[in-house]
Amino acid sequence: MKDYLVLISCICFLIFLIPGRFRKYFALGGWISIVGYLFLELPYYFSLNNFMYPAIAVLSVPFLYITAKYLLRDDPRVIQISMIAAVAFLIYAPFGYIPALGNWLIAVVTDQTSAALAAVGYPVSLQTWNLMERNGLQTEIILACTGIQSIAIMLGVAWGVQSTLKQKIAGFFIVVPTIYILNIVRNVFVIAAYTEQWFPYLPEIAGNGEFGYESFFWAHNVMAELGALIFLVILAYALFMIVPQLGTLAENLYRLYRGEVERIVRPNAGKTER
Repeated sequence: MKDYLVLISCICFLIFLIPGRFRKYFALGGWISIVGYLFLELPYYFSLNNFMYPAIAVLSVPFLYITAKYLLRDDPRVIQISMIAAVAFLIYAPFGYIPALGNWLIAVVTDQTSAALAAVGYPVSLQTWNLMERNGLQTEIILACTGIQSIAIMLGVAWGVQSTLKQKIAGFFIVVPTIYILNIVRNVFVIAAYTEQWFPYLPEIAGNGEFGYESFFWAHNVMAELGALIFLVILAYALFMIVPQLGTLAENLYRLYRGEVERIVRPNAGKTER
């Protein structure tokens, strides 16, 4: 079911790219499907002791409410953020839904990660085309390990607003090589930390019953996630410098969502007593 929600979301956002009077409803369908997917994924994330995505799922509820409210009003700010999501799906879809292309990218990342591990003194053996082993511990490279989601999202940010061809080209060269290379570094760090057992701490919160999982938890679910978040903020700032329209959109969206959240939390704020 959850895989179908991703597909439905993708289809809805791609249809949203086609001008028409009903396009806002397709954008709404896309956002609803994404939020539904996040909640259906909760058991999986809890099994990994990953609490970042469950937190995102909880925060997605007020986001969806506000987005739906203003989408139905044809608010240009929410239309714009939906355009960003649509462009991101347009970039991700070929890799996510054409197995040959997705597997090709996984194979390339696997080979380059393996070569990088060997270069820094942690050689691995390939058990299958995307399964690496070291010290009896195995790590599988899947599509989520290729960085394509982050690349698609940040290119959506760079290309989802009206900008010049020069700005779009500059955005491409800032986003794609940087994220791709840093993702290889991330893979190397996580695999080395896991197979060398660098962080075998607090098994009561970091363990899941598998031998050595604690090191994977701290490296992948905590350090790599926080590092990626910080990096994406820095990358977004760089894009704002190249595409000033993004800065304006970000400020407008911040005011919109903050104002709506404040109205939800404090509905009587600013009202005088009678």
